[in-house]
Amino acid sequence: MGLRLVLMGTGEFALPAFRAVMSAGHQVLAVLTQPDRTGRGHHQHVNVVKQLAEERGIPVLQPERVNRAEVLERLREFGADVFLVASYGQILKPELLEIPRLGAFNLHGSLLPRYRGAAPVQYAIWKGETRTGVTMFRIEPALDSGPMVGRVETEIGEQETSGELMLRLAELSVSLTLDVLQRLEAGTAVFERQDESQVVFSPKIAKEAGRICWSAESRAIVCQVRAMQPWPKASAILEREGQAGVRCVFLQVREAGAENGLSAADVAGIGEVRVSNGRPYVRAGDGWLEILRIQPDGRKAVDGRAFVNGYGLLGGAVFRTEQG
Repeated sequence: MGLRLVLMGTGEFALPAFRAVMSAGHQVLAVLTQPDRTGRGHHQHVNVVKQLAEERGIPVLQPERVNRAEVLERLREFGADVFLVASYGQILKPELLEIPRLGAFNLHGSLLPRYRGAAPVQYAIWKGETRTGVTMFRIEPALDSGPMVGRVETEIGEQETSGELMLRLAELSVSLTLDVLQRLEAGTAVFERQDESQVVFSPKIAKEAGRICWSAESRAIVCQVRAMQPWPKASAILEREGQAGVRCVFLQVREAGAENGLSAADVAGIGEVRVSNGRPYVRAGDGWLEILRIQPDGRKAVDGRAFVNGYGLLGGAVFRTEQG
């Protein structure tokens, strides 16, 4: 028979699960998504969730403030069993959470209670986690604190970026979502309270988080570079004698081993650039990092060897932390 659902989401993370739910025999009554936004150059951002709903002929609501009285009244009229939320972008107040018969449930891109908050995928990579996943929980007023009803786990790839992991978690959430909805419909769902002693928060990422501090350990910088993609990207300023500084975005780096001819014991300043066998290395707090892919401002991304050839690094250079 299926459940009566209202879906709430905006970003790419919501798309696979929402698409699967629409094809699984449940009755999707409406889709709520953020209002259309205009970006730079007056270009309209494509709202993929809205696009999907319109393709399926499902009513779309885009309230600026979802908790306003008139929106709540409209939601009550749907008579939904479940509100399914994924990457929506608005806080849901108690009055809204009380509307669906079985509750409002959220897909969250971490293994709760670790990394509650706005940026769970980025923080998992940034903090060096090797495993993560998606948790579905019933929403309560406190941030990401509700009882868990299902989860799926996965390894984090050694060079996986936040953008890549986000898309992979979105696909993994499909089976989790369909399973939980089936158990909710059958009345067999089992809820598990979160262990509050294990809570870790992941607040919204600021643009400044992408600024590389070269005195940090090599492993931490590798994680930062991966975590900050696709936004705000990890960056630093390339300084060469007699030339203006060049802001560079680091797209891929790795910890350098002894095979590069450099050693952690080498006398070198923090951020100093060395070239070995045609490849560029940067001194971090505990050793060396190899630049695998980098994008100077206003230029295309290049690999390390092309960067050496194009920017005359054999003459000496240093990377400095970008200032605000």
